[in-house]
Amino acid sequence: MSDICKKCGLPKELCSCDIVAKEQEKIRIFVTRRRYGKRITVITGITKNVDVWDILKQLKTHLACGGTVKDNEIELQGDHKEKAKKVMIKLGFPEEQIEA
Repeated sequence: MSDICKKCGLPKELCSCDIVAKEQEKIRIFVTRRRYGKRITVITGITKNVDVWDILKQLKTHLACGGTVKDNEIELQGDHKEKAKKVMIKLGFPEEQIEA
């Protein structure tokens, strides 16, 4: 028996909740400085409908850096603004919705 999506009630194979959620989001990517002059890349605008921890894992793997999630924002160690945008597009987020 296949799993059922808790949001829409359809089987997981037919569920499109994540795709619809990704298309409706306005994502902002920017670089800021933290303590001791360290740069971090911050990705905001991801709602709770999408698995933020899975996106973080994919970004950390592709960019070879450390990172975390704080207040539903992704923080990556280092200046990865342009690279992060390319990875987000590969993960299924529309390019028009990403402001870098």
